[in-house]
Amino acid sequence: MIDDVTLDRAVNAGILDAAQRDALLAMAGQGRDGQTLEETTAPSVDDQMRLVGGGNDIFVTVGVTLLFAGALFALRSVFVEGNTAIAVAIALGSWVVAEIVTRQKRMRLSSTLLALIFMAAALSLLIEAVMNRVNLPGDLNAFALLALRSEAGPVGLILGGGLIAAAGLYFFRFKVPILAGVAAIAATGLAFLGAVVFYHDQMVSGAVAAPLPEQLADILANALAVPLVCGLAIFLVAVWLDLRDRERQTVWSDCAFWLHVVSAPLLVHPLFILATGQEVLSGQIEPGLSASVLLGLMMAVFVLVALAIDRRSLLAPTLAYFGSVGIYYLVNGAANTTGIPPFALILIAIGAMVILFGAGWQRIRRLIIRPILPTSVLDRLPPIKA
Repeated sequence: MIDDVTLDRAVNAGILDAAQRDALLAMAGQGRDGQTLEETTAPSVDDQMRLVGGGNDIFVTVGVTLLFAGALFALRSVFVEGNTAIAVAIALGSWVVAEIVTRQKRMRLSSTLLALIFMAAALSLLIEAVMNRVNLPGDLNAFALLALRSEAGPVGLILGGGLIAAAGLYFFRFKVPILAGVAAIAATGLAFLGAVVFYHDQMVSGAVAAPLPEQLADILANALAVPLVCGLAIFLVAVWLDLRDRERQTVWSDCAFWLHVVSAPLLVHPLFILATGQEVLSGQIEPGLSASVLLGLMMAVFVLVALAIDRRSLLAPTLAYFGSVGIYYLVNGAANTTGIPPFALILIAIGAMVILFGAGWQRIRRLIIRPILPTSVLDRLPPIKA
């Protein structure tokens, strides 16, 4: 039977169009007696993780790593002070290799690595452009950075806008999903820079008083609105892509996966600090009973959202964040406390949830999501497969 990758190659080569490909897939889904594959075989209930294409993909990924590692050191010995030439050579090399590995062979893991190599080379070129435009002082401090206010806009557009443009160009050619996450990170960086510049201009104009040292913690806590808004925007774009592809069959669904991975930390970190009252500057993490209850409610909301949109990629970074923070607190602070630390209970709950969800994700979706959401909403969400 011809697989999906071969059909995608046929579409890219112009042998088939998208409608013919979908018709062939629909025909392949019918058994000889008219039964669908869902009726003749057990449906897959796992979240499709199209990151590794098989053993040969891993083999080629090792080759790509060795090739460009060797090329980097060889180019450094030839171009001693030519960072621009090295970056251009690496970018062109990754593009040429991707024409075979990505466009022709559709190897997933090695294609992801090539895309990241291309973006690293593009970032190096953009940094060189910034360094040629801005003369940074040797003694870099806060006052020296404030003196560069007039260059903040152009520098941000060169770095953030350049990365987004490079990711878009590469994606237009090769359709590598991880570039959606790279573009989201670059856009978030632009938003941070815009917020800093806006606050600086407000202080200079006198609209906002310069903060006292004891007010810095409050300023940083208020600044958490930036990652929170960015994370929410990225999450909404990811959900929109998911709703366009309920069956998770196209590259847009894979793009949504990476957008969820990026949005989760941006959402969780500000909400965690707001819920626990954590001191931003000192990094004190000592949630009491009320904060632990708020954390539990926040985790429950994330769980419900992840179940509704059928995305463990949203839940995994969330649980990993809470788990790492809990371990940090237990190692550094729990030795001086008595009784059961609140974070110990949180870690127990997180570990149990991960095991439970891993064993029966779709069954849990059916038991929790189906009763609480109306049919009109369920029809727009990814189908429940158990």
